[in-house]
Amino acid sequence: MNIVFMGTPKFAVPSLEILIKNNYNISTVVTQPDRPAGRGLQIQFSEVKKFAILRKLPILQPEDLKSEDFIDTIKKLEPDLIIVVAYRILPPEVFTIPKKGSFNLHASLLPKYRGAAPINWAIINGETETGVTTFFLEEKVDTGNIILQKKINIDFEDTAGTLHDKLSLLGAETVLETVRLIETGNVKTYKQNDTLATLAPKIYKDDCKINWDKNAIDIYNFIRGLSPTPCSYTYFDNKQLKIYSSKVTNRKSIANAGSIIIENRNLYVNTKDFQLQILELQLEGKRKLSAIDFINGLNKRNNLKFS
Repeated sequence: MNIVFMGTPKFAVPSLEILIKNNYNISTVVTQPDRPAGRGLQIQFSEVKKFAILRKLPILQPEDLKSEDFIDTIKKLEPDLIIVVAYRILPPEVFTIPKKGSFNLHASLLPKYRGAAPINWAIINGETETGVTTFFLEEKVDTGNIILQKKINIDFEDTAGTLHDKLSLLGAETVLETVRLIETGNVKTYKQNDTLATLAPKIYKDDCKINWDKNAIDIYNFIRGLSPTPCSYTYFDNKQLKIYSSKVTNRKSIANAGSIIIENRNLYVNTKDFQLQILELQLEGKRKLSAIDFINGLNKRNNLKFS
């Protein structure tokens, strides 16, 4: 089969790799244009582009997916299938080109968590199960007929980062199985139940501020659901303080939410109900620290508070 693969971040790389290992013909890889990033604003390649270069695969990086040049280029490739893993929203002019259709890998059990940040929101909402879904593309985002779904447990210690990696590997296996079903003509699909749909919208910086007035378990889920990126934060001494990891305790809160207790070289924060132990954090302009190292820099100050 002649396949056009579309993807950008690290999440998509295992799916591309497994197709190559199984001798599928990737006629081209489509990924985001190179962008400046980091403090030095150096031009950065996407993770998919880096991998495609190593495997000497043809690469396209269109700015406009509706441009005639891009559409004509895809048509000339005469793909049997387009596979989309963590890329952009394709217009119908593109996803209707392949003979056998176009499918997407999504990191949730659709119709739950439609949108840009399904991994983050599943953890933030305290889900204990999630998975991946392959579905044929339709014009409305994340609504197409489902081909395959694979489930996975969300461990209580999982972060967005660890779950991302698990789902990336599970997703690759699911992509391969989906391609084989389509190739042999054994694919069967079923419609999504829109009444069960939930949303997982893109997360912005303002969404990441911790509300210490919530229950400890909700804050814990919020922190791990945003770790390591985009990362939850609070304020300390009028500076932004990122919180990377924490631990739920059975210690009841004894003071105002956000107030800090230092005991036996441990850092606790009062919430609505129980104290949350902070394990790893990073003050604005500083390096990431363990709670112990952070405590050592406080010089025995009193009445400390996160806000």
